[in-house]
Amino acid sequence: MDDIIKSAREIAEEKVAKLGEPTEEERRQWRYQPEGEKLAAEYLKKGTGSLASGFNQFPPDARRYVSDGAVAVLVRNIQLPKTDTDKKRNKLAMDAIKEVKSDKVGVENVFSQIRQLFSHYAEQGERQKQTAYQQLKSQFEVKVRQALQQQMGGVAPGMKIDVERQPQFQEEWRRLQAQLESQYLTLLDEYRRELVTRR
Repeated sequence: MDDIIKSAREIAEEKVAKLGEPTEEERRQWRYQPEGEKLAAEYLKKGTGSLASGFNQFPPDARRYVSDGAVAVLVRNIQLPKTDTDKKRNKLAMDAIKEVKSDKVGVENVFSQIRQLFSHYAEQGERQKQTAYQQLKSQFEVKVRQALQQQMGGVAPGMKIDVERQPQFQEEWRRLQAQLESQYLTLLDEYRRELVTRR
């Protein structure tokens, strides 16, 4: 047993040795990106102030890594605007990204695309959801009526069937909602990646 553990350890040590020593740039990145992540998290939590002013506490050659860490957190916090809280967090994150990025025009172009996506999501997406919900509800009502017809030989004419409370309906609705939102999320992910790569 000791031979197996020793061999595994030796293999791991060999792999680490092949990697070599980290460069000075890698060391700065490992040290300062988490600091940027913390600054961004605190900024989003407070909801006020200037994120970039927090970068001044770091050496000039480290600020790029602090910025990269902060932007990574901010970009992850840009979500589809389902609630007012989402809208506020999106605005806060986008304002901070624009503050720390030097390519203001490029960043604003991406933000313009994101705003169009959010606008479409709020208007068309909501309509799509309502239509899909009503269609799903109608389909379930037909299925339940057919099942009752087969089991009991009929359904009373005035009997109301509340399919919305059925677990199968709720599960199918969640699946359908996720499917409807996936098209928006795919685009949003592309825009997020573009924001991360801009300087």
